Amino acid sequence: MAQLPYRAPSRQNSRQLSADPRNELHPFVEHYIGIDVGTGSARACIMNDHGDIVGLASENIGLWQPQTGYYEQSTTDIWRCICSSVRRAMDQHNIDRSTIRGIGFDATCSLAVFREDTDEPVCVTGPSFDNKDGNDRNVVLWLDHRPVEETQKINATNHNLLRYVGGKMSIEMEIPKVLWLKNNMPKELFDKCKFYDLTDALTHIATGSETRSFCSVVCKQGFVPVGVDGSVKGWQEDFLKEIGLSDLCEDNFRRMGGVDKVNGRYLTAGELVGPLSEKAASDLGLNAGIAVGSGVIDAYAGWIGTVGAKVRLDEDQLNTDVPKNDVSQAFTRLAAVAGTSTCHLAMSREPVFVNGVWGPYRDVLLPEYWLAEGGQSATGELLKHVIETHPAFNEAASVAETFNTNVYDYLNEHLREMAEKEKAPHISWLGRHFFFYGDLFGNRSPVADPNMKGSAIGLSSDKSLDGLALYYYATMEFIALQTNQIVTAMNKSGHIISSIFMSGSQCQNDILMQLIAAACDMPVLIPRYVHAAVVHGAAMLGAKAASTDKEGHSEPLWDIMDRYSKAGKMVKPTKDDNMKKLLAAKYKVFLEQCESQQRYRKEVDDAIAGWTKA
Repeated sequence: MAQLPYRAPSRQNSRQLSADPRNELHPFVEHYIGIDVGTGSARACIMNDHGDIVGLASENIGLWQPQTGYYEQSTTDIWRCICSSVRRAMDQHNIDRSTIRGIGFDATCSLAVFREDTDEPVCVTGPSFDNKDGNDRNVVLWLDHRPVEETQKINATNHNLLRYVGGKMSIEMEIPKVLWLKNNMPKELFDKCKFYDLTDALTHIATGSETRSFCSVVCKQGFVPVGVDGSVKGWQEDFLKEIGLSDLCEDNFRRMGGVDKVNGRYLTAGELVGPLSEKAASDLGLNAGIAVGSGVIDAYAGWIGTVGAKVRLDEDQLNTDVPKNDVSQAFTRLAAVAGTSTCHLAMSREPVFVNGVWGPYRDVLLPEYWLAEGGQSATGELLKHVIETHPAFNEAASVAETFNTNVYDYLNEHLREMAEKEKAPHISWLGRHFFFYGDLFGNRSPVADPNMKGSAIGLSSDKSLDGLALYYYATMEFIALQTNQIVTAMNKSGHIISSIFMSGSQCQNDILMQLIAAACDMPVLIPRYVHAAVVHGAAMLGAKAASTDKEGHSEPLWDIMDRYSKAGKMVKPTKDDNMKKLLAAKYKVFLEQCESQQRYRKEVDDAIAGWTKA
């Protein structure tokens, strides 16, 4: 899909001046709304036409866990949280709703299910699949791991499209979840279902349009863009039939969004889906007709909100022949979007295949460019789990509350005090003989094995705060070493990553950021809006949609990112040779722990081959 030439829309009030009774002139400022639906909350930000966030609000989303491994949400509840967040963000600075020009959405890569005939939510909770409890639980969250057998069946096909998801389709993706519903839902109900990625469900609710985003279908639903590797319709009919989803092929894949320009419409990030509907506008407290942009998966909004920042890197880390803010700079910048899990996004001009890394995906952010997505299944969740399951957690939480801080900041300070008390040359010295491998929630990249687990060498009987602090440090060290493993795998395959642009609350953790910079031996860039980089990126999608002229041309997304991105701060990699040697040794052990676990499991599985369950 070639980039259309951009011609600025002719809006006379873009920067008009208005007079008050005292003849003072005030500039008319336009605003854009970004909406981010994460795992735990919906957030809304109001961005002005200088790229500043002038309003920010969030509300927690309901989460249901009917049984172990099942995670469900409701688009009805999510939309309510979005509306509340938008209204409060607008009220913070008395934003005039007539100044809102565009809205952009991002959301987790979760599966949303609706009825085709009535557009009502369809409950995804078996065995009854009804809404008797009054909750429209129609979203299977990305974190849901119910389709184990379905995922195995899909990957056993060795279909060519699996090349474009790192060689294996993840249990976190949406096709395994659709197949699970097919296998468990009453046929008469499944036959009435249509399926969306959550962000596409939200643009549907906002506009009534059935338009899908390339980001959603290419990254998480096995859609191969037309022209890539012989793809004719995007959806792969032979694949869907082989895995048992031939129903979805009917009428040119209507229930999945159809075929582009035949009975469906697919857009790249921020392209105009349509105007905000009267009903959605009433819900949000906005005017109808506002431009709504094609949404993206939440991590991809983190890429948009970070990698366009203007930074000065050392000359040996940035090609000085490349003009500042040229899109080619994006090829050297890894966006690490850290929350419950962490996603690692890298752009390239040509497709780069990396085992265990999802993609390469074409057209999902910028037309004709490719994205690859590595990831860690749990980082924020891993830190939380390790801390909260330690015997000293309650004591640590109590002390942190006494100092009016959070438990993470308290433990960081406790580590510094331990190092000072022991006259240690560095905090890392404290954990030199503790080796923690933390794939407690499975491995997304580069091993791509949901059955991976954790292991530890150096455990002791220490139940004290010191013991908790060391376990916490080892967990941060694991996150940093695994980041290096992912970056190394990507660069060996052809990427040219030389810096990491972080986003998410983990950016505030200075010890973790220093460890990542040291382990990867490259600078880590922390955004201006540490808590809001993702939703800031979503607002830029709204700005792109609003730039659409009568011929359908809009401003390139990279230009919008260049204009609205804010400078952040840099964490440089350590120059301490002793620290480098220690982390190199720990990385070697880390790799051995990773490999040996797989080997041990295979040896045991071979030993018990032939056993059957009672």
